[in-house]
Order: sequence, then C-alpha cells, then structure tokens
Amino acid sequence: MQQTPRIGIVGLAGAYGRWLQRFFSERMGLEVIGHDPAAGDSVGERELLDGADVLIFSAPIRHTVGIIERYVELAGGREQGRLWLDVTSIKDAPVAAMLRSRAEVAGLHPMAAPPKAPTLKGRVMVVCEARLSRWRPWLQDCLRALEAECVPATPQRHDRVMALVQAMVHASHLSQAAVLRDYAPELGSLEALMPFRSASFEMDAAIIARILSLNPAIYEDIQFGNPHAPDMLQALGAQLGRMAALVRAGDEAARGAFREEFLHASRQAIGERALAAGNYGFERLGYLLADLTETRSLGVHLPEDRPGSLRALLHVFERHGVSLSSIHSSRTPEGQVHFRIGFDAGCDPAALAAVADEIAASGIGHVLE
Repeated sequence: MQQTPRIGIVGLAGAYGRWLQRFFSERMGLEVIGHDPAAGDSVGERELLDGADVLIFSAPIRHTVGIIERYVELAGGREQGRLWLDVTSIKDAPVAAMLRSRAEVAGLHPMAAPPKAPTLKGRVMVVCEARLSRWRPWLQDCLRALEAECVPATPQRHDRVMALVQAMVHASHLSQAAVLRDYAPELGSLEALMPFRSASFEMDAAIIARILSLNPAIYEDIQFGNPHAPDMLQALGAQLGRMAALVRAGDEAARGAFREEFLHASRQAIGERALAAGNYGFERLGYLLADLTETRSLGVHLPEDRPGSLRALLHVFERHGVSLSSIHSSRTPEGQVHFRIGFDAGCDPAALAAVADEIAASGIGHVLE
C-alpha cells in the first residue's frame, strides 16, 4: 500500500465523481485520474487500471455491476494489492462483483446527493467492509477526512434497509405527487395549495420538489435496482389499502381498528425514545420554516472565515439598536457560507439600511439582499 495512493474514478463526469475528485485532490492532496464515456478527455480504461492504486466505481445503479465485471476482466489479476470501492445506492450485487477481483474491497453509500460543502459532515455514510487488510488503515483515514457519520453494515442488510429508508420514502412522496397531479384540475396546483399549508405538508412538498428536481434516473434505479423494493411497495400498498377501507367504512368499529392498528400499535413499536427524538426534530424544522417566512431579512456573506467574524458582524447590529429574531446559515453551490438574518416586522427600515451600509463599507461582509 502506498502512503500517497493515486485515486482512479470510474464515472468521473458524474455528479458524485466530480465531488469525489475535488475531495481527494483538495482535501487529501491526492492525484486523481478518471474514466467516463461522457468526458472526452478522460483516461482510458486500461490506463486507469494500471495507474490507480484505489479504484472507485461511481456509476448509475443499473450499469454498476456490468462496469465492475468489465474491469475485473480487463484487470486480469493485476489489481491484486490494490483497493476497489463503489459509491452506489445498492450494495449486495456491486460488492459481490468487486469480490470477483483480487483487489481489497469495500462498498460505500453516502446517504445524500453530492453536497455543496467540501466534506460529508452532518451526513451518513454506510460502510460495507468486504475484504480489507493492508488498506484498512488508509480507508479509515479517508473516512475520518470525509467527516461523515459512518454506519457499518453487511451489503445484504444495507439493501434491505434501503428498501425502507430510500425506496419506501421516495415511493410515498412520488405517490403523493401523483395524487396532487390528479387533483390539480379540481383544487389547484401545488403552488395554489401552499397558502393552506401545515408544517407537515410544507415539509412533504419540499421533499417532493427535491425528488422531482434531481436526476430522475437515480430515483428510477432505487426502485427497480433494489431486489427488496417490490415486497416493500406491496406492503406499503397493503397498509394504505387497509386504511382506505377503514375510513370508507366510517363506523365506530372501523375507528377503533384505525386507532389500534395505525396509532397505538405503531407508537408502541417505534418506542417512546425514538418518538421523542423525532418530535423534537419536527419542532426544530417547524421553527426553521417559520423563521424563513419573516418579511424583513438580510443576507450576508462573510468573506473571512475566521474566529470572531460573526461576532464583528453582530456588533454592527448592536451599535444601531437592531434586534435579531433569527439567524441561519447555508452554503451556495460554490461553497460560500451565507447568513440569513431575520427581523421583526416592526424593525426600523432606516436603521436596517444603516446596518447594511456599514457592513458593506467596513468590509466585514458582502450584503446579498
């Protein structure tokens, strides 16, 4: 194992391939090469096999196993002593395909789209160790640099869990989107429904919008590529059918069955601890959504990412007697941290304008809005 291995990425032109390239080159200081049919200037397959100490497969689910099998055939045994990884949403079949090589093998699944941030901090990474010995210390260093919350699992357990965590969740929201689509001629579009929103509806609408805005092939493959998804979808449909039958019946017996099956039994199965944590998370998200509806707000980018920068910014508001009602941070696609600062509707516009002028003139930050 080399101390500074060369990283090869199959699927370099894909979204995660590009993010991994930035991570390994900028965060870990490693040389990255890659092959992708969509990138005309990428290296060839044989050159990638010869030059990469760590080979990462970052391809669409439906193509991953076939691509791995091709690389096993092309490698012809010279991959021995190297490390092969994949970052696919399905693990059992890709890991099994990599194990047909002579390389050391692990399967990785980052549980988020490629982030705007330079690491996976605050996100989950499922790690399926399959055949590791000499490369284990290096992989552990890599995972620490990624800053993800790493969860170990076998490939088989991963896929069964993903049928619930991914396929069921996506199926539920895609089904909601289809119902909204069918009722739109009668009750209006999603945009027309939003003035009537509850916090739950707003969160579901955000997830629906997120799914429908991203690459549709990903969500198709998560359903069709996971062998456990059909049984999960059938179970989900059965529960919805049962609920519809009880509500349609409408009598006291149906109400009693509804309470027992869908409320009491589920509450007991989930447990008080998980319910408390989930309820707290819901409340936090609800507060965030409420903050974002404030009519008076100021967006500021702090160009100097150093201790004390935010304190200097807040002192400007203090000097002008402007009270803050909320402050939240987010990242742009370029990775810049922006602060959205909210104020009560009664905030003095003149004082707020003076704050914005001082922020801009002092160079503390860039006023965005």
